[in-house]
Amino acid sequence: MIEGLKPYSDDKESKQKWLGRIPAHWSLLPNRALFEEVKDRNHPNDEMLSVTITRGIIRQQSLLSDTSKKDSSNVNKGTYKLVQPGDIAYNKMRAWQGAVGASSFRGIISPAYVVMRPREGCAPWYYHHLYRTPLFAKEAERWSYGITSDMWSLRPEHFKVIYSLQPPSDEQAAIVRFLDHANRKIDRFIRAKRKLIALLGEQKQAIIHRAVTRGLNADAAFKPSGMPWLGEIPEHWEVRRAKYLFREVDERSKSGEEELLSVSHITGVTPRSQKNVTMFKAESYVGHKVCRAGDLAINTMWAWMAALGVSKHVGIISPAYAVYRQRKPEQLVGAYADMLLRIPTYKANYLTRSTGVRASRLRLYPEEFFKIPVLCPPIDEQEKIVGFVEGETTNLTNAIARTEREIALMQEYRTRLTADVVTGKLDVREEAAKLPALPADSVLASAADEPLEELETEEAGA
Repeated sequence: MIEGLKPYSDDKESKQKWLGRIPAHWSLLPNRALFEEVKDRNHPNDEMLSVTITRGIIRQQSLLSDTSKKDSSNVNKGTYKLVQPGDIAYNKMRAWQGAVGASSFRGIISPAYVVMRPREGCAPWYYHHLYRTPLFAKEAERWSYGITSDMWSLRPEHFKVIYSLQPPSDEQAAIVRFLDHANRKIDRFIRAKRKLIALLGEQKQAIIHRAVTRGLNADAAFKPSGMPWLGEIPEHWEVRRAKYLFREVDERSKSGEEELLSVSHITGVTPRSQKNVTMFKAESYVGHKVCRAGDLAINTMWAWMAALGVSKHVGIISPAYAVYRQRKPEQLVGAYADMLLRIPTYKANYLTRSTGVRASRLRLYPEEFFKIPVLCPPIDEQEKIVGFVEGETTNLTNAIARTEREIALMQEYRTRLTADVVTGKLDVREEAAKLPALPADSVLASAADEPLEELETEEAGA
């Protein structure tokens, strides 16, 4: 499908850094000539839409059903803006992260978002692809204003002065058709790989769960744990409340120069430098909490998703997170505690203990964390459990990592291909002419399989 693609035979300099050289017959116009801003309000009964970084514009109900995110919209939706099919909408404070897209639906979005309606000759799905490239994200960042990065805003008046491409209408249609077909092939590949990762993850989780809650001796005698959600445990194991094992610490960074650590439900505590996710950048990290090796760090708002872990690193985390240090390090092996406290059984218990004024603000406060029962095998048995799990899951861990790399490479390929096509670096007219038309919602179907944002909600300027 892409083997025969070649550059356009005649190009010109766009004089726009984010676009570079473009086909000679393409137009270059300020966005005010391509779009008109729409502020249609007073449609409170229309369905809610969400403008996401990874999936573009989707029904909010789809977001709520596919992720742990909750409805945080206002009850009074009279001020919310109406989006019509074919409109372009973006999140002013997340445009520089890619929160922009064309809509397949009629619905309403936050009054803080911006709705642009393409003028005649502008195919919305061409601009959907163009504005979701890293190239445009960088340009949006250049035009965004704010005190810190988490407050940057791409205002409508600045969006309108950005220069964008306008290929001939037939070429816009060809580009959309080509990318629809390419995305479907890429999505099939990624979908298969994700299914494989899910199966490998289930196998790994089953091994961990059994080892940290039942031990390694199949012939061991068992006793009731005293907690229905924990069931029976080996007779010689102890159960101690977290308050007897941990104490909360609130050590603050004086320089803000320590390594930044991420606390997520997927990877636990890891250096941000090892992450491939978009994170906020604070003006200063002075006053952030220090997390030392062996400390248990908890993202209090997402504890019920297991956004926590025992750190192997020294670094700093959001001031809104909680840091707990062992009272006596000889009571718990860090790796054992990390595995135990992240299993589904404990996640469910965190949920019952988390409180807040609304579902999207549930927090696991220290007084509730300290009530949590923690399984404590003898220390030598904890070490054996860790060794056993590592030995039994090494191949699974490697297979998951290898498959994730394959997905990442395919996503990088998609990003590069899309950018080259929508900015005119590759001519797809001939190839697109060979392809059948796809349903009008094909872009949406493709986007629905994009990876969801990893839960790394940063607070208090993190």
